[in-house]
Amino acid sequence: MLGVSTIGNAILIAYDDNPILATDPWFGDENPAYFGSWGLSHRIPPDCKADILNAKYIWFSHGHPDHLNTGSLKQLRGKNILLGDHVGGRMAVDLRKQGFQIAILPDRQWVELSPNIRVFCITTVIQDSVLLLEINKRIFVNLNDAGSRDCSLLIRRIVANYRYSYLLMLSGYGDTDMINFYDEDGTLIIPEAARKFPVGRQLSTAARGLGIKSVIPFSSFHTYQRSDSIWAQDYVTPLKDYSNGFDHQNYQYIAPFSHIDCATGEVTALDPPSTETVVGSPEACGDNWSEPLERSDLAKISNYFRKKDLVRNKLSFLNFRVGGRDNFVRLDGNKERGITFEVPRHSLMTAVEFEVFDDLLIGNFMKTTLHKMRSLYDDDFNFAVTKFGDNGRVSTYRELDNYLKEYRRRAGAADWYCQRASQMVTAYLPRESPIYRIAQPIYWMARL
Repeated sequence: MLGVSTIGNAILIAYDDNPILATDPWFGDENPAYFGSWGLSHRIPPDCKADILNAKYIWFSHGHPDHLNTGSLKQLRGKNILLGDHVGGRMAVDLRKQGFQIAILPDRQWVELSPNIRVFCITTVIQDSVLLLEINKRIFVNLNDAGSRDCSLLIRRIVANYRYSYLLMLSGYGDTDMINFYDEDGTLIIPEAARKFPVGRQLSTAARGLGIKSVIPFSSFHTYQRSDSIWAQDYVTPLKDYSNGFDHQNYQYIAPFSHIDCATGEVTALDPPSTETVVGSPEACGDNWSEPLERSDLAKISNYFRKKDLVRNKLSFLNFRVGGRDNFVRLDGNKERGITFEVPRHSLMTAVEFEVFDDLLIGNFMKTTLHKMRSLYDDDFNFAVTKFGDNGRVSTYRELDNYLKEYRRRAGAADWYCQRASQMVTAYLPRESPIYRIAQPIYWMARL
């Protein structure tokens, strides 16, 4: 067998007679993600799971628990783990401490895994990574959640050398980020995902921008399963909607969960069964919304945020409403600019202790209110805490400067400044303007 299968959430299995590589194995039916908030939308068939466990190599793109899952890791002991060369190296350090065998793929270089399979790994400034996989003169571009930020031009140049190319990427209405926002009166703000922008149009735009001919929806297949996050299920994208608006005239749409024969190009549907969602209580995940912070907790929370220069000097406060009580962390930045997070104590303190604050944001059971801010990306708050801070191990301005310089060097001037320009266009143009409507899909393709 010479081919590729996609299954689960972001699992790609590459075969060269035997299974050679599996990416981001998350066995979600057994091991939920984001403090129990997420499970898999479809089961992994037993034969696919056996192939994952028998693969010679396992590659992890980034540290989110629907990709690098602590529970699923227990089944991968003894495997050869491949990682991108991330600045800070947190994943490598953590996994080596747990006894895993780690090999770091050189950034932006081809590495042969078998006679017919080689890979090209690109790390990104947001502590994610892209994997290009060549198999029998076909190329698969696995963007997972990374987008093509700072590498769009590079990918396009590489893809131009192949007759057959396939794009795998996160897409959907937009529930895979924090959408649980409330105004200061306590009213839920209807998320942008409610607009249900045609997902097929997003995918076609991305394929056009990268010069790729075929598209496989990927890294998008979860279901909410906590009683305090089940409301977000209304914004999860059904399988049938991924092709809505797709440009079938110019690009090939391949349904999720398919096998592509890399000798003939034949596509076979794997048809995994959908999972039956069983909604659990927060208490089953260790969370009690009535439990207040303990006396020492606020000092730990304060230290966690205040040590990050970009947070401490940009905002004036963070408020953690736990057990019905407000707990303020005073910062040194702009007066009245701040954020209120309403969250159970157990998940909050776990996120602080293990430095995985993004898991709270994506789980969508924590309630967030912005004060004098437009989004969590204002002044790079999200990046400063989760991408640069937790995963990049960056705290000070000097560390951040060195961090960004290294990623700028890797990306090269053309890709780096192309990304910055697209961000500026979408940030400052009115949404109703014609130029914004042209620029926004391009930015969407390269965003988080």
